[in-house]
Amino acid sequence: MINFNISQWRAWAPGLQTVGDWQQWSQGASIADDGEQAPDVSFLPAMQRRRLSRLARMAFAVGWPLAEGLDDLPLVFVSRHGETPRTFEILSDLANGEPLSPTQFSLSVHNAVIGLWSILRGERSEMSAIAAADDGFEQGVLEAAGLLHDGAPAVLLIVAEETPPEAYRPWITDVPFAYAVGLLLTPGDDWSLSLAPPSGSAGAAEPHALSWLRSRLDDQSAFQHSLKGRTWNWQRKA
Repeated sequence: MINFNISQWRAWAPGLQTVGDWQQWSQGASIADDGEQAPDVSFLPAMQRRRLSRLARMAFAVGWPLAEGLDDLPLVFVSRHGETPRTFEILSDLANGEPLSPTQFSLSVHNAVIGLWSILRGERSEMSAIAAADDGFEQGVLEAAGLLHDGAPAVLLIVAEETPPEAYRPWITDVPFAYAVGLLLTPGDDWSLSLAPPSGSAGAAEPHALSWLRSRLDDQSAFQHSLKGRTWNWQRKA
């Protein structure tokens, strides 16, 4: 079992930015993702914004305010699929015999987001980019808790997924819409997370980060995320 506090959180999806927006979502409001809407990152200079993909913009939009005023802040970035649209564009150029863009390639790798974060914030703390299965959210929390245990006063966790290209959608079924969730974890025991054998209950009907957010907005103090071989037990002090 690991213990920690979540001192702040932020989330973004098309049409959802404020806590009130997300409250409406948790009560059943639908989301229309046309693949074009992107969060406001006007806190960055225009030349820097031009390099950011939609995925990177989502990650920066939720993470930057949480990191405000904090120096030497470790970052754990989690995305199962990463820069899929950018990668698909590169593959399409390759299939059509067109020259490949070195910049596009360098920004398509899985740790590109944390690299840009390090450059634009001048941040030199520990950073990890994780690609995991359905429980990547918990794997990220586990990584962040390890950094807290090693003495970090706070750790930023960002989970982000982009709407996949049309060609991939029959196989990528775990991204209902583009979203990013950011958590600022600090030492404490308000939250606990433990791993147990499979419980036999059905797995989460939505990505675990969104399921956590829904449970938080609904003020649930305990819930589970089950997979084929394991169950994650979440507990929050009342």
